[in-house]
Amino acid sequence: MRQIDLDELEDIAVGAGILGAGGGGDPYIGKLLAKAAVAEHGPVKVVDLEEVPGDAVVVSAAMLGAPTVMVEKLPRGDEIVKAFSLLERRLGTEVTHIVPLEIGGLNSMMPFCLAAKVGKPLIDADFMGRAFPEVQMVLPTLSGISASPMAFADDKGNGAVIEAVDNKWAERIVRASLVEMGCVTMIVGFPMTGRQARECTIPECYRTASDLGSVVRRARAKHSDAVAAVTEHLNGRELFRGKVLDVNRRTERGFARAEIKITGFGESAGQVFTLRSQNEHIVISDESQILASVPDLIITLDSESGEPVTTEELQYGFRVSCLVAPCDDRWRSEGGLAVVGPRQFGYDHDYVPAV
Repeated sequence: MRQIDLDELEDIAVGAGILGAGGGGDPYIGKLLAKAAVAEHGPVKVVDLEEVPGDAVVVSAAMLGAPTVMVEKLPRGDEIVKAFSLLERRLGTEVTHIVPLEIGGLNSMMPFCLAAKVGKPLIDADFMGRAFPEVQMVLPTLSGISASPMAFADDKGNGAVIEAVDNKWAERIVRASLVEMGCVTMIVGFPMTGRQARECTIPECYRTASDLGSVVRRARAKHSDAVAAVTEHLNGRELFRGKVLDVNRRTERGFARAEIKITGFGESAGQVFTLRSQNEHIVISDESQILASVPDLIITLDSESGEPVTTEELQYGFRVSCLVAPCDDRWRSEGGLAVVGPRQFGYDHDYVPAV
């Protein structure tokens, strides 16, 4: 068991922004929320998977909706606690541990905020190893673990608990509700035992994000190439560096969708690349071929600072570096691709590996 202090939160926010593959919500907003929660309620206890008892009662927490909306519509602060209370009441037992749904972006911090406010330990593991836009796009789905019962609550005080026949239906029901709630809601679900959590999570998500953030910080302190340092740390591949030419962005059915055109610099001069996103970056292509796709991570960084640039931040004139990195091996399996492969996002092609 350890405690995450305010200094480490800075590194985690940067690392989670990178792991979010453009999505997961603005990590800066998440960092501010987490700092406020720690200031009010004290440090959060973080435990490794091996420390979680087999009979522990574990639930997951996250923000669900369009990240672009969160930029202007900040959470009131008690939504996620309301959702937690609704679910705990429905379960009829005390929840003992909280686990992040995803390590990407703001959603690395929402379970942190909840753990601080309700005084529960936070497990250093998550369901994705990155960020994906839909409820069913998690490793527990591959293990047959239900998202239900799932509770959700909004900034107006509305809340509900749903029972869905499968995780895809849980996504459909909550997504329809969150559109009416203003395209953002807080969810708490996937009740499971500690034994199940050890089988269907990716361990050390906070350590991974913290290490990645420190890579950026150290590179900047030495005035070295932070983008190259991140690429090496992730065992990834830098595709190109360039300038954003155009962003076609829209909020549709509770998702932030975008098509971004980027013109290359240096070795990629004269080429135009197209980046397509649904909350997260889904597919990257040049004028002749697809270069990479989900479930691998497609990441945009500021070319000078190495800081992550999220989908909602990208705009004309930004100088960005695009790199790709491998996902958890379980996502590359036949079952994993059936849940998070490009065809699940409406693209008529197979998975194109990053490396």
